[in-house]
Amino acid sequence: MRLGVLDVGSNTVHLLVVDAHPGARPLPAHSHKVELRLAQLLDEAGAIGPEGIDKLIAVVHEALQAAEDKGVEELLPFATSAVREASNADYVLARVKDETGVELQVLTGAEEARLTFLAVRRWFGWSAGKLLVLDIGGGSLEIAYGIDEEPDAAASLPLGAGRLTAGWLPGDPATADDIRALRRHVRAQIARTVGEFSRFGAPDHVVATSKTFKQLARIAGAARSTEGLYAQRDLKRVALQSWVPKLAAMTTAQRAALPGVSEGRANQLLAGALVAEAAMDLFDVETLEICPWALREGVILRRLDHMGTA
Repeated sequence: MRLGVLDVGSNTVHLLVVDAHPGARPLPAHSHKVELRLAQLLDEAGAIGPEGIDKLIAVVHEALQAAEDKGVEELLPFATSAVREASNADYVLARVKDETGVELQVLTGAEEARLTFLAVRRWFGWSAGKLLVLDIGGGSLEIAYGIDEEPDAAASLPLGAGRLTAGWLPGDPATADDIRALRRHVRAQIARTVGEFSRFGAPDHVVATSKTFKQLARIAGAARSTEGLYAQRDLKRVALQSWVPKLAAMTTAQRAALPGVSEGRANQLLAGALVAEAAMDLFDVETLEICPWALREGVILRRLDHMGTA
């Protein structure tokens, strides 16, 4: 059957259409993406303002039309940290449902981490052993660890690249003092969770998902997207550490000119790099591998699992 997953994230609203059935890998058929940056549309009270809500409704309508055009039989709509943490989340969800008919399922941070972990496990298989999975989104950082399809430990921290850029790095380029303050904040947050994971022992394989990690790996020399889905892409801590001061000295426009960096994400790349560097350092990771599957694929796989047991 043809499934559509509608991901209302902190940076983008992304419709992914796949052809899928239980027991088979989902095959991408269409992708429709709009950069909305909900995480940056919150007001001082933490609410999504009228303009942001109207934009969200318009984008959901657009995604519904694209899903209909592509013959989607079932739509799996969900929202992550930007909606989850908005002070007027219930109102936003009600408006979206009333005006589009779409009932967004709001995932908790732990659910995000678990579903992303499921996708990574299915991609790498059982031979990968104990997995440590890192995912930097627009609003949050998800961390998960385990040997099965359900992680033994999962955490979600408010360390998304979009959120941190808006709250900590107003300059272009950012000032040294702002960067230092953000670095301290990020490392203190991550350090609190390390013990929760380290008690399970060292992972056999460390994996990262998300646009931020993909872009960091690309500027550090990983294979470009034209080399295909199955090209192995790694990010080494030593390479990332050499890039952080370079990114700090660049303007957004200069970062956008780097290989593999999209114009819409260029302003967030420094914050994302600081989070990635801190996570690799505090979890003592020398090299991680980039996984092309993440949360959206996890949502699809979970739905297919339920179909298979129905």
